[in-house]
Amino acid sequence: MKKTLTKKILRLLGYTLILALMFLLFKVFLPRNYNAPQVQIRESTKYWDLTTGSRIGYTLISAKGEKRPYPIIYLHGGPAGPIYDEHIKALTPLSEEGYDVYLYDQVGCGQSNLLDNIEEYTADRHKKDLEEIIKKISAKKVVLIGQSWGAILATLFVADDPEKIEKIILTGPGPIMPKKMELADLTAPDSLYLKEPLVSNQDGFRIVQNIRSAAMAHWATIFGCKLASDKEANGFFWTLTNQTNKAMVCDTTKALRAAAGMGYYCWLMTGNSLENVEDPRPKIKNSGVPLLILKGQCDNQKWGFLPEYLEYFTNAEIVIIPNAGHSIWIEQHDLYLKTIRTFLAK
Repeated sequence: MKKTLTKKILRLLGYTLILALMFLLFKVFLPRNYNAPQVQIRESTKYWDLTTGSRIGYTLISAKGEKRPYPIIYLHGGPAGPIYDEHIKALTPLSEEGYDVYLYDQVGCGQSNLLDNIEEYTADRHKKDLEEIIKKISAKKVVLIGQSWGAILATLFVADDPEKIEKIILTGPGPIMPKKMELADLTAPDSLYLKEPLVSNQDGFRIVQNIRSAAMAHWATIFGCKLASDKEANGFFWTLTNQTNKAMVCDTTKALRAAAGMGYYCWLMTGNSLENVEDPRPKIKNSGVPLLILKGQCDNQKWGFLPEYLEYFTNAEIVIIPNAGHSIWIEQHDLYLKTIRTFLAK
């Protein structure tokens, strides 16, 4: 009798495990639809076909009046957070100072091409694309404005090509890569009155993350290929960005709606590549390239990573922008532009 009961219990447990496994596989492999908007081509969009294999969509805001010799190139954040219409509007006034202003979608997002082989999404690929872009516009030197990840890209670029850089402006910069995690624990002076944003990126992940998206990330990282289509993966990233954009501002009511064309695999794989980049520190040590760092009062990036920039760039300054978050220009556009203009005029 006991043996029969034991067999029944074991059989029931076996069926339960099989059902649980089937449910898990269903959740992992069933595609999802996030109803993300499709990319709409801007009237201002032009294209560069680079020797790297990247087809890059960009907008040029042409200089007004007497033209400056060195154009501005804006490097967006993310990685794979494309150019928003709001970026173009925010930076257009710099053209009135005589600067050609270029804003481009990095490969893997926006109006630029996606790569079939996701392992090609690396920081080095983005750096090579930027080198080719500077050749395309026939500029002897450029001014780089790098936002968040774009600041990391700008730093990697100047390490190898300092002679091509007139000035650098880093807004909401992340750490110099490969990052020194011990720096994250350094606290800012009380006199700066820095504060944490009301919402964190982790809050956004907790809301949006699911079994399939977690599997999607592991699959790409381990096997170097796609579990989900670009459409599905980018839809997930768009949904996630609608949450994490709330961490980019002091006042969450001012958070922007995510733009179409968020590039999930570019974001994931480029981010993964950052820990393996060649350390730029020996090359940028004692760099005399003029550097301006803008940090919002409630920026979500750790303060401790910033002083390292001052250690390596001898001609650098940090300006704290009050009542602004990671994306300073959203809440403090006039002060953002005024500070940049003052720096460019030096």
